[in-house]
Amino acid sequence: MAKSEEKKWLRSLRKGDVKSFEFIFRFYYEPMLDHATRILGEAAEAEEVVQDVFLKIWRDRQKLRIQTSLQAYLYTSVYHACLNLIRKKKQGYDYRQYLSRQTVPVFPADERLYYAETSRRVFDVLERMPERRRTIFTMSRFQGMTYRDIAQKLSLSVKTVEDNMTKALRFLRKNLKKHMEES
Repeated sequence: MAKSEEKKWLRSLRKGDVKSFEFIFRFYYEPMLDHATRILGEAAEAEEVVQDVFLKIWRDRQKLRIQTSLQAYLYTSVYHACLNLIRKKKQGYDYRQYLSRQTVPVFPADERLYYAETSRRVFDVLERMPERRRTIFTMSRFQGMTYRDIAQKLSLSVKTVEDNMTKALRFLRKNLKKHMEES
């Protein structure tokens, strides 16, 4: 697509023109899907990522400021969305792997159910944390790393790691308190 034509479509898109969005979607969907599939290796996940990118473009159309070409913007957006999905899946895997290594005493069925529900809620709360805070918490609590090691690996100060851990623990306590009170 020529740069001038692309600018025309983007102007119409910013004004909320559905036909412009449909044109852009149809024009770029397949190449973006191929790009995401190459990164993720799974068509269903790739399709979801690409659809999310286009949904975000439609939702944020009025604020959309593209400095390069639309094609470059889309490739970059899809690439970053794929990396975020990979990161999220890895953190979920790390958490499940951590839980599977824990020795769980044999409890009556109702206590096992409570333990499983609490574990699920902890994981759900972790998913709602800001990415850096969740990463720091995971490295500390699930991977057993020291604050100094985390700081070094993430190029942060030890104080920043400590602050993020304090906020992560406060966030967990606040969000899990409701669950504990209900039980």
